[in-house]
Amino acid sequence: MSPTPLEEAETAFREVLGESVARAAVLLADVHPADATDWLRDSEEDDRHRLFGALSPEIQAGILEHADEPFTQDLIARLDASHLREVLEELPSDEAADVLIEADDRVANDALAGMAPEDADELRELLSYDPETAGGVMATEFVDATVGQRIGDVVKEVRKEGEDAEADLGVFVLDDARRPVGFLTDRALLTHSIHTPVEEVMVEPFVISVADDQEVAAQTIAKYTLDSLAVVDSDGVMLGVISSEDAAEILEEEVSEDFARLTGTGSDGQQTRLPILVRVRQRMPLMGLTVIGGLLSAKVLAVALGSDSSESGGEAILRYIPLIVGLAGNVGIQSSTIFVRGFATGEVDRDREWSVFRTEWCVGAIIGLLCGTATWLTASYLESATAPNLGIAVGIAVMAAIAWAAFLGGVVPIVCRRIGIDPAIVAGPFLIALSDLSGSVIYVLVARAIALS
Repeated sequence: MSPTPLEEAETAFREVLGESVARAAVLLADVHPADATDWLRDSEEDDRHRLFGALSPEIQAGILEHADEPFTQDLIARLDASHLREVLEELPSDEAADVLIEADDRVANDALAGMAPEDADELRELLSYDPETAGGVMATEFVDATVGQRIGDVVKEVRKEGEDAEADLGVFVLDDARRPVGFLTDRALLTHSIHTPVEEVMVEPFVISVADDQEVAAQTIAKYTLDSLAVVDSDGVMLGVISSEDAAEILEEEVSEDFARLTGTGSDGQQTRLPILVRVRQRMPLMGLTVIGGLLSAKVLAVALGSDSSESGGEAILRYIPLIVGLAGNVGIQSSTIFVRGFATGEVDRDREWSVFRTEWCVGAIIGLLCGTATWLTASYLESATAPNLGIAVGIAVMAAIAWAAFLGGVVPIVCRRIGIDPAIVAGPFLIALSDLSGSVIYVLVARAIALS
């Protein structure tokens, strides 16, 4: 398959970057900010920071709008206060506040001190709100109108102030106390006579309290297919707006976080780009609970089966199958979830499939080593009277089964994608069944070879 124009452009960018950062910055300035963000993320750390520093504040702002929180923190880590201030001035207020949260406190305060007082106060107010609330995600740039104005006057206001506001937000009509009483869509402004009073064409505005949860705001926008949602204080005074684009990002983040918690993977940014040990640390709590649950299940089965000193080694082996199945299944689902989500979001393209697979397998192998050691020590203590070698067998089997499950969790989605099958359909039930079966077989073979020897 021949490379796409975008792939050819990235190849040319990589070649130029190896020769001159200044020339690479010129190439990057002509690329869409979303692609520029990906290219920067895949660059060496020193090259990345030198290249980002060589870009204009406008280009830097566009990249930061497409970067997740960890990557934003990385990109701005070497910016001084003056440079950070220039970037903040190019960003919408809500995006600027997000960048400030990731910046060093001293640098952020110095950057605010160098801004125009009204802009700095605006950002400080946004930073005072909980990031998970409507106030924490709203933008303060919007175009408003008043009752009694005509459409022509509003259009002039849009032309005058619209450049500083987020696009496609419409116009909110406010009363004398600056409370929203109406909303004008872009279509209404374009299709009605310039002499038409705004109250004849405005519709009822949708509003939300500044303290309400951001997810409620996003769900409201999605439910009623709104262009924007007005954010008001306790007195009903309009403070800012949340756009439909912001709502889509919020819902995606919320779904990703919930799904990450469900599968025991971390919800911090792009998982496949995090250091291996960070991923291990994020996933170990669920695996630790699974180990505890599996060992308790083995103890319950021992009591239920009436184990004693005359119990055969084969019966003792069977007690630990739920532990093996649980651990292998969890690791396999975690790995496959990372791949399926990465495919869906574009985080894992074809060029990165096998590099991501290697790191995910390393994560699984380390988890297997940790869980295997814990089960070896615990099972050896529990089985010291009846099957002294069983603890070693369980520990080795756990290591092998988890490493194998991590292997399957990466290979199955990649193969499905290559042959044109949706990985989300196959990687769930098929992977669970395959990892459970193969994990049990690995355990029984290892246990019989060691425990019964």
